[in-house]
Amino acid sequence: MPILKADYSIIDYEKMAESIGLKAKHIPILLESFLEETLLILGSLQLSIDEMDYEKIESYAHAVKGSAGNLRFNEVCEMAGEMEKSAAKKSTDFDYKLYFDAINSALETISL
Repeated sequence: MPILKADYSIIDYEKMAESIGLKAKHIPILLESFLEETLLILGSLQLSIDEMDYEKIESYAHAVKGSAGNLRFNEVCEMAGEMEKSAAKKSTDFDYKLYFDAINSALETISL
């Protein structure tokens, strides 16, 4: 799967709320929590990639995939899923750093 470019700088709170079954007024709080938690996970994921610890890469990528998927950040979800699958296979051909950078860049477009 190719790297996906994602830009979440414009989020329709009403549409997001409807798709996940919440009220729009709750979306900013949810996004703030998502970003705080995900940034912590990304820090750990980056260390795991530096150390090529496949088990930890798989675990952290899975966490990012789940959280992003819950909020319908589909591109991040898909890229994290690819990273998770590759780490589960202990693939040495997969460019973990490139996917990490793409995920990180996508999440940086989210503004509150």
